[in-house]
Amino acid sequence: MPDGGPAVEVDGLTKRFGDVEAVRGIDFTVRSGEIFGFLGPNGAGKSTTINMLCTLLRPTGGSARVAGFDVVRERDAVRRNIGLVFQDPTVDGYLSGEQNLRFHAELYGVPRSVTGDRIRQVLEMVNLWDRRRDLVQTYSGGMKRRLEIARGLLHSPRVLFLDEPTVGLDPQTRASIWEYIRQLQAAEEITIFMTTHYMDEAEFCERIAIIDSGRIVALDTPEALKAGVGKDRVRIQTADDQAAIAALRERFGLEAVVSEGAVAFPVASGEAFVPRLFAELGVPIRSVNVARPSLDDVFMSFTGTTIRDAEASATDGMRVAMRAMRR
Repeated sequence: MPDGGPAVEVDGLTKRFGDVEAVRGIDFTVRSGEIFGFLGPNGAGKSTTINMLCTLLRPTGGSARVAGFDVVRERDAVRRNIGLVFQDPTVDGYLSGEQNLRFHAELYGVPRSVTGDRIRQVLEMVNLWDRRRDLVQTYSGGMKRRLEIARGLLHSPRVLFLDEPTVGLDPQTRASIWEYIRQLQAAEEITIFMTTHYMDEAEFCERIAIIDSGRIVALDTPEALKAGVGKDRVRIQTADDQAAIAALRERFGLEAVVSEGAVAFPVASGEAFVPRLFAELGVPIRSVNVARPSLDDVFMSFTGTTIRDAEASATDGMRVAMRAMRR
């Protein structure tokens, strides 16, 4: 990342595990100082990509540079310049929050003359300074995640990797974690690269790469991706759903389905279409709802499925594979 260059550069990156190609020749660049998101279902290749960028896995093919250093030839330099918050908790519950950070400082060679001040700085950032002497096993799930983020920041990395940083947390705690992440990014002036399968979280990123089955299928800002879908989603409740579906097809050329107790269909400029709908449908409408395109709509437009369905398919596939291995 010298002279304001890219924080991450990836060219044709590939990773195979035997016959399974987990990451299939992906290309992207992360700008210095941005919050960049990898959005995709479990099993899409997000964590495998992060593990390669953090030098925990060796790529099968292609190349990648992080903070200006090659992830294969300059592994030590990459590790000195990154922070990493794993998907699964890795803090030691039998140590205090402060002891966890001091141990990390020793591992990363943080000078002892500045360690104390740096620990206080990062713990105050995540609002844990008052709990620094308490054992981590007494922390809530959200507090442990905040401690892990503080630990990732302790050695002043240039790029912070967050692998599913809020997985398993309740919505309120997830929102507070994201508030801290935005504050930290501004205060530390670092690049944040995070993975998620939560649509609402991806909205916080400046740019998103949508990854599915090991391939990047779209990359842009959240707003640009949603604008590319081009159509609003309209849901109506009627006295006769099948008659409404037939009328939408015959009178407007629209294909609709019954979804979650309502007739749903995509249409351009949904709000402007609603008056025509009431005037011309010919079926009594009890209620109507118009929603702008979401990132789930974007994911479906590129993959033909929702992220939830993709995760369900991946889970089913893993179960089949595990059953086969036991035979």
